Amino acid sequence: MSGYLEGVLVLLAVNVVFAYGGFLPLAAGQLNLGLAGFAAIGAYSSAYLSNVFKLPPLIAIAFAGIVAGAVALIVAAPVLRTRGIYLALATFALGQIVQAIILNLEVVGGAAGYPVAAFIRLPAIAATATVVVALVWLLFATRFGIAVTAVHDDETVADLMGIDVRAFQVAAFALGSAIAGVGGGLYAHHFSFIEAQYFNISLSITIVLYVLLGGTQTVFGPLLGAAVFTLLPEVLRASANWRYVAFAAALIVLMALRPEGLVTGAQLRRLLGLARAQPRHAEVAAALPKEPSG
Repeated sequence: MSGYLEGVLVLLAVNVVFAYGGFLPLAAGQLNLGLAGFAAIGAYSSAYLSNVFKLPPLIAIAFAGIVAGAVALIVAAPVLRTRGIYLALATFALGQIVQAIILNLEVVGGAAGYPVAAFIRLPAIAATATVVVALVWLLFATRFGIAVTAVHDDETVADLMGIDVRAFQVAAFALGSAIAGVGGGLYAHHFSFIEAQYFNISLSITIVLYVLLGGTQTVFGPLLGAAVFTLLPEVLRASANWRYVAFAAALIVLMALRPEGLVTGAQLRRLLGLARAQPRHAEVAAALPKEPSG
């Protein structure tokens, strides 16, 4: 495999992990613009653990995801009291705070960046991304997925149904942040050098776009969105300086034609042959036992 192809596939795998970090809060109706901050926590935590404590990279990355999730749990109570645009602003501010703290931490290089000694290649990164996709898919096949979907659709109705809305929102926020931390750890250990400037608001917005482009109605939407976002610029590379203009134009057209995302739950069921034809109302009425007359 050529170095270029391996690099593209590594970026794809890392972006898929990031996409699922953004998918979980969005599935619960939360626009988290602080994802880059949690990715930074994961990147720097895993790098520090492997550099100082000599932990194997994958173990360090797993611990880094736990650290990012723990931080998310701590800040979830005040942050999730907000709604809508105020939640987006609160999470944006959170990401900026994380970036500012890292820039002033000399123990991890501060503004100069932080080298990462341990290195991982494509097979380990692809395997981790596959595990993340499988775990999220399994999670949404449980009561958790049903509850999160209900919270996303209508919090009031979900509460009346006996769902602890706040608990599921916090869980989605923390799990998404933990996955973003894993993505940051993968990035750090492949590229061997990290800078706080990389984990900025632009990264958070890009992660959210992965999910919105792919679709929030199915767990396979983020996978498709990350693939399109990662591979389309490479396909358009032949257009040189115009490729990003063509990429942006393609995204505008896609979102105009498919505002709900590239794939929806109904489309996926039809594709997999899982959608069954529903009997018509008249046929249902004819099949019901009739009350005796008189």
